Amino acid sequence: MRNIKNVSLVSKAVMEHTGHVMLVGEGAERFAVAVGFPRENLLTDHSRKIWLLWKEFHSSEDWWGPGLADPHWQAPNIRPQADLVQERFRRLEERAADLGIAPELREDAVHKVLFPPTGTIHCSALNEKGEISGCTTTSGLAWKLPGRCGDSPIIGAGCYTDQDVGSAGATGSGEENIKVAGAHSIVENMRHGMSPVDAGTDALKRIARNYNGDMNRLRFVDMIYYILRKDGVYAGVSLWEGYSPEKPHRIAVHDGTKRAEQTVALFKGTSQDFPPKLKVPPELKKQFE
Repeated sequence: MRNIKNVSLVSKAVMEHTGHVMLVGEGAERFAVAVGFPRENLLTDHSRKIWLLWKEFHSSEDWWGPGLADPHWQAPNIRPQADLVQERFRRLEERAADLGIAPELREDAVHKVLFPPTGTIHCSALNEKGEISGCTTTSGLAWKLPGRCGDSPIIGAGCYTDQDVGSAGATGSGEENIKVAGAHSIVENMRHGMSPVDAGTDALKRIARNYNGDMNRLRFVDMIYYILRKDGVYAGVSLWEGYSPEKPHRIAVHDGTKRAEQTVALFKGTSQDFPPKLKVPPELKKQFE
């Protein structure tokens, strides 16, 4: 959907006001306007310039492939390259100035080109009546191929809720989650008696099985599942321990007290981005923080 800010509320309106399960594209936008959501230009001039900056320097490093599932895929060289990072940073800053990006915003623009932003959120909730609900919403994958659909809107992949069993949702490598129907698989596992942790871990193992346990490929995949059972028992599980040692995967919990808890990981260590981003040597990290 384009031009509508609060798409999760539009999704709720589809549920409440139509006999359909999913609306997409132009028709979804027309429906949103018909039920009262205003059209808004969500592309700011600053964001457009960042896209132009990325397009000029990264158009050969996108999602065209080959992908991880290609039998001829080879792991890229991801060793720190201080000279390359410094040169790319310098060129990006110069081009950012040419594009008219304000001096105080150039470092942020360069950071978003080198480290594309992501933003998927899942929330499952259980109220005092015992009613359970779930929602997954996302801005999508930065710099993706036009037309790419991730797991968030796919029922049973990015989100699934069953009033008799529980709710599950996901963030991470959307394509891998679609392949295993992750959220639905987890809820069905719980239906058959698995605990939330075991149900989620089983889904993670299915992802690993799709690559025959090839860690050379799996290190470029990550998945975090958020799981809530009907009786209030919950779990957060992940393929890896975090995106970096400084950023372990965590889930937010609110059951009268608010806290963050680390996920239960299938594999020790951290994942790596794919397509790979430049590794920043320690001496340069301060420029990006």
